[in-house]
Formats: sequence, C-alpha cells, structure tokens
Amino acid sequence: MNRRRQKKLSKRLVEAATFGDSTDVNALLRAGAHPEASDGEGTTPLYAASVNGATDNVRCLLAAGALPDTESGRGAEGTPLCAAACWGHTETVRALLAHGADPDLREDHGMGRSPLEWAMTGPYPETIAMLLAAGARPHNRAASPIS
Repeated sequence: MNRRRQKKLSKRLVEAATFGDSTDVNALLRAGAHPEASDGEGTTPLYAASVNGATDNVRCLLAAGALPDTESGRGAEGTPLCAAACWGHTETVRALLAHGADPDLREDHGMGRSPLEWAMTGPYPETIAMLLAAGARPHNRAASPIS
C-alpha cells in the first residue's frame, strides 16, 4: 500500500474511532489501516476512542493490535488510559486494563499525570477504585512532577 493511501486510512481510522461505531473501525482495519498509526496531528486511534469513551472501538483496536500504552499526540495528549480515566469512562478503563494497560504509567513520557491522578480530578469514584484494584499507586503530589 502506498504512503499516501496509508495516511488517508490513518486519518479516517482516527475519525471513525472518535465519531463512528465499531463497524466503521473494523471496515477500515480490514482495508489496511494500521491500528497504531496516528493522524497528521499525532493522535492515535486508540487515544481518540478512549478519550471519548467509545469502548467498542477501543476493544476493536486492541484486538487488531493497538498497544494500550502508546502515547498519542505531540505533548498535548497522552496515554489512552489517562484519557479514559480523566473523563471517568469506567468501561473503557476496564477494557484497557484487561488488555494490559499499565495503571501507573504517567503520560508525557513519564513526566505528566498518572491515570489515577487524572481520575481524582473529577467525581469518578468507580474509576478510581478500578485503578487502585489494578495496582495504581497514589503518588505524593508534592514529590511528583505534574503537568
């Protein structure tokens, strides 16, 4: 597949992961879109689905080989688990953890917030409990760099 076609497929996959349903995502994957490829902004499909709580799309992307801990964006986004935890998307958090997402991985290449810290910014007790049960450790905010 040529590079131009792959770029178009990647852009369409991020859009489908964000706004579409799993049928759209699966069709693009079958057409050759790579589940790890980012769009022109650096956004990965898994991040886009996670931040929007599109759990079915998250499951499709993970089943197709998307890695649960791949950072998205160019410093302005983060990990899929941080994105889902930030908005309290509990089912999406559950799917990511089930596929091996690190509950303690800080975004921004280890310099940003953890999923637990993001979940604690909102009223998401179920997400917080799930992350703690998965092994997330509360960090001393004064000693940890937080962006």
